[in-house]
Amino acid sequence: MERPFPQYLSNPLQVLWFESDELAVIVFCFVLALVYGGLVWLGFLAGPYLYHRTKQNKPRGYLFHLLYTVGLLKMEGYPSHFEQEFRE
Repeated sequence: MERPFPQYLSNPLQVLWFESDELAVIVFCFVLALVYGGLVWLGFLAGPYLYHRTKQNKPRGYLFHLLYTVGLLKMEGYPSHFEQEFRE
């Protein structure tokens, strides 16, 4: 059965110099810092930095592929995680 696929499977949206997964981590840490305040502001600074350092050796779109593999994210137009063969 033929299904249309995007041209680039691992090409995430980029805003300025941040990829969308880095931006999501920044926004998440910022919201936590606004809600809880205090020392959580250090997490706002350290969280994105540590995520960026962790992700440097990983392929583009690392977080979204990780969430997809775990089953927390559904990607439209992508093959199932259990597909054995991919033909363009």
